[in-house]
Amino acid sequence: MSNTVNAPDLTQRPPRSMRCRLGNYAILPRMLDKGRATIAGKNGEYHYNCPLDQHFVNFTGIDPIALKAELEAGKGDGEILAWIEANAKHKRLAYEIALWSDHQEHRGPDSDAETFGFFAEYVGKYTKTREDVRTWADALDLDDHCSFGGKA
Repeated sequence: MSNTVNAPDLTQRPPRSMRCRLGNYAILPRMLDKGRATIAGKNGEYHYNCPLDQHFVNFTGIDPIALKAELEAGKGDGEILAWIEANAKHKRLAYEIALWSDHQEHRGPDSDAETFGFFAEYVGKYTKTREDVRTWADALDLDDHCSFGGKA
């Protein structure tokens, strides 16, 4: 039986921003929130191991199924971070993690027309006037805010 005491209810509030860091890894706290909520059946429209999560998975070499099993055991963020540090296939130095996380926070749509068009359409669902939404982190934060009653 899984421990769902620490699982956020993502039908009531969004997961942490992809800008939030754990062990200086961007994306990770959001991924953990989605994983815990998925285990508890409270993930709403959020998906564990989605394309965003895959950036973390690819950088660290962590198996997302094994990570989910650790979450099912009820481990907290600190315990999960220790597990990641012990099990990452791609061992990274602190400066590499910081640079990668900074890049993730500032990563915008690729320059190809298809990706840029998708980004513009995605942001356009929430605002036609916000010129400050330029990165995926900006777009996700806006989506989370508006999805739970906020206005762009």
